[in-house]
Amino acid sequence: MQSQGIVHFLLFVVFFSIGAAALAGAVLCNDLIQYCQNQQLVKEAERSLERLDSLNKEYDALLEQLENDPNLLKRIAPATLGTQPEDPNAIYPKARARELALARKALVAQAGETSPEEAVPRWLQRCSDPSRKLGLFVAGAGLVLISLVFFTPKTQGAR
Repeated sequence: MQSQGIVHFLLFVVFFSIGAAALAGAVLCNDLIQYCQNQQLVKEAERSLERLDSLNKEYDALLEQLENDPNLLKRIAPATLGTQPEDPNAIYPKARARELALARKALVAQAGETSPEEAVPRWLQRCSDPSRKLGLFVAGAGLVLISLVFFTPKTQGAR
């Protein structure tokens, strides 16, 4: 009789846990999707802040170099500002708009930016479908009811 009680308890725990998890998943599906998307946005913001910090460090180093070497400004101004170089023997490359666009696309791909929709796991996207959400809710409610009806401990007086 004792082993039958243990089996009933284990079945109650299993059925109730799975049913409660299915109910919670069906009810909280949209909130979980929003949470995943917000987490992705936070990660992108942190990466952006890191890039800005590295740019600030690079600009600080460049400013320090400019303070130490005043001729550096004369050498980099034509390439940076697009003006004609003062030295007739100097050759500075000209970048075309198409080349700049390809370089920008490569940098964005290298950064690995993803959209918030890509951050949501596929199983969660499938669960957000209204018909599947309803199915999860009904199945979870059924498992909870089955566990409460069939696997609750019997009272001694009601045989």
